[in-house]
Parts: sequence; structure tokens; C-alpha cells
Amino acid sequence: MINDSVKDSFRIEDMDLKVETRETRQTEAHQTGGAPVLGRSAPNFRARSTRGTVTLSDYRGGWVVLFSHPADFTPVCTSEFLAFAKAQPRFEALGCALLGLSVDSLPAHLAWVDAIHRDLGVEIRFPIIEDPSMTIARAYGMLDETAQNSSTVRSTFIIAPDGTIRAILTYPLSVGRCVAEIERTVRALQHTADGTRLTPENWHPGDPVFLPPPTETCRLHASGDTEGQEDQPWYHRLQADDAA
Repeated sequence: MINDSVKDSFRIEDMDLKVETRETRQTEAHQTGGAPVLGRSAPNFRARSTRGTVTLSDYRGGWVVLFSHPADFTPVCTSEFLAFAKAQPRFEALGCALLGLSVDSLPAHLAWVDAIHRDLGVEIRFPIIEDPSMTIARAYGMLDETAQNSSTVRSTFIIAPDGTIRAILTYPLSVGRCVAEIERTVRALQHTADGTRLTPENWHPGDPVFLPPPTETCRLHASGDTEGQEDQPWYHRLQADDAA
């Protein structure tokens, strides 16, 4: 049985979420089909997690990877969490926090984390957020409207230090996501944040980068005068990465 104080805490959490999402202009989400889009503010929330209460706005100033999973104690989700746990030190080195989320309850999260540690020898050190009311999942468009249950899909939101959403990746329930690709995307977003370079397909640190293409006709050929770029078309000019 859930006592009255716990019920009250659920009501308070939900009330705070509704207020905060209004304050962060989440009418934007309703205007775009119920889900945030790139460049818009990430919906703020406060909720319980396996690492205490999490408030998204507390992470301002750093990068965040917020990812949802369909359910605890499932094979694909477990494989993803093992990969995130292994990669967490690399994300931390990038100044990037990991936040997991599903509509399961906190007791279910705690039992799952304990089972992973006991059975597989891996400690999950990042927070796993509970969302039994599905308030956060709805704010982020994480629910599969075609599914027969309320499970969240495998959505990943990469949030910049200013609180804006910079990348969104979504996979169906049956397909596990690639944690290495999420890490690569964070690195690429950080590397291109100043607007002076673009990263090509499958870019990794140290690889050549593109210069932004010219925006005026008179610059189409002048921009190719740089040594090593003479034979490259103006729309596909690679150069060594001086920031590597």
C-alpha cells in the first residue's frame, strides 16, 4: 500500500512538472505534435530516481543525455544499461551526465539495479528516473502511440548546456540503440558548437572536418584558395582539423 505522504509527493511532483514545463515554454511541444524538436528548450521536470530527486534544470551548464527505455528486467534494456554503465566515465570526461527514465516505479528501478549488480557484477551509477504518471514521457513524446501498453520507446535526447535539445534519436522497442554512436554524437556536437566547422559522415576526433560552405556567389571559388583545397568543389571541402 502507498501511504498518504507518498501519494502527496507524487501529486506535488506532477504539479511542479506542469508549472515548470509552462515556464520553459512547452507550448512548443504541443505545437509540434506533442514532442520537443531540435533547438527548443528541453521540458524541465523534477522526479524521484535511483540516485535521489532529479531536477533537469540543475544540470544547466553541462551536457545531458536523457534516454528512455521500455521496461525494467528486459533483455535489450539491460544490454543498453550495461553499455551506458561502461561508457559513463567517457561521458563524464565530456562533461555529460546520463539520465535514464521509464514509466516503471522507483521500487522496480531499485530492484533491477540491484539485480544487475548482483547477477552481472555491474553497478549502475547514473540515475534512473521513475515516471509512473507518464508526465515526463508525454512531455518528451516518448510513448509509442501504436503500442498496446504504456511502455516508452527507446528515445535519446542530447541536451546542451543552455538547456536546448541538440539531437534526438529514437528506436523501436525491438532494436537496441548504439551507445557508441550517442557518445560520438555528443563529441561532434561539442566540436561544432562554435559554428566554425562541420563534421562529415562517421566523423571521429582527429578526422578531417568541413568548413561551412560559402553563402555568397562571390565566395564560391575564393573559399577554395586555401592550400590543399584547390581541387575540391566548394560544397565539399575537407581540411585537417586544427582543433583536434
